[in-house]
Amino acid sequence: MIEVLSIESPGKVALVEEPLPEVPRGGFRVATTHSGISAGTELTYVKGDNPYLNASWDAALGLFVPGRPSVAYPVRGIGYMQVGMVVETRTRAVREGALVAMTYGHRTGYVADPMADRFVELPDDLDPLLGVYVAHMGPICANGLLHAAADLHGPAVRDLGDGVRGRRVVVVGAGVVGLLVASFALQYGAAEVVVVDETPSRLAIAEALGAGTLDFQDDPAVELKRRWRHGPNDRGADVVFQCRGQTRALALALRVLRPQGSVVDLAFYTQGADEVRLGEEFHHNGLTLRCAQIGRVPRGLAHSWDRERLSHETIALLRRRGALLREHVITDVVGFAEAPELFADLAARRRHAVQAVLCDNVQDEGG
Repeated sequence: MIEVLSIESPGKVALVEEPLPEVPRGGFRVATTHSGISAGTELTYVKGDNPYLNASWDAALGLFVPGRPSVAYPVRGIGYMQVGMVVETRTRAVREGALVAMTYGHRTGYVADPMADRFVELPDDLDPLLGVYVAHMGPICANGLLHAAADLHGPAVRDLGDGVRGRRVVVVGAGVVGLLVASFALQYGAAEVVVVDETPSRLAIAEALGAGTLDFQDDPAVELKRRWRHGPNDRGADVVFQCRGQTRALALALRVLRPQGSVVDLAFYTQGADEVRLGEEFHHNGLTLRCAQIGRVPRGLAHSWDRERLSHETIALLRRRGALLREHVITDVVGFAEAPELFADLAARRRHAVQAVLCDNVQDEGG
């Protein structure tokens, strides 16, 4: 038996037991060592405002169809940042004892099929706690940089730095996505990276990672357009990564851009976008709003930039900047038994975490 995180109803979170199937020929079984929480997405199920609870996604049409929920309570096994140790294998694709990054949700074990389940074996020199970023969260952020690169170079993109190298970059939002995007931009040689947020503790983390910071309340658009001049009537950021799921953050992202610049949007808006004033800077400055989601890489790049490559770009980032990310971004490490209380506290704002990770042995992580 394993334990699985279950959101029984809005505000009610529990651990439930489930049996594991036998390992099939060609499959393998993992015991979870670390499971990262993507609070921005996962807490929408705890709060009850995830769009999948009220509509279904029609992949063929590319539309949400209201009135036909595609997810119902109890919601089990959410989460996409898992690291597991292979404890049984019936395939040559992975060895027993290997640590692998996967996306099978918050559960203490899993039986995988290499033909259906994606996994990335972690190198021995990588802190397994940081491995929670390798399968999905890191590629999400790397894909944001890839979209910025494609915006400049189309299919001629050579590396992730092509959209930020030597450019002035703004990242709106200092959550995990924003902090990883800022780290990627710094690694790839952006001339300047400024992170905008309104939480002092998160701005302090961004500064510790090497970025400049501005408080959301201090009108960053005016500050940065006074600072960053490209020519007559041409001021502002070269590219903005919008990483906060609030409409006023998107409105700010558009305001801070130079004319004909692009916002690369990685945010998840559960409440729509009523505050985005598309008749103002968006229209008058000829701006571009480009959605970057992990389900799609830019047109023309799918053959050379798949999710495997984005995972290995993430490993490269973690090798260079992992110590900083471990020290400043991963703020909470708790045992699986504490998961229901942690989720409830985060949803009710009784507890604040940047990156929380569930762990099979907290003592090993210094928790």
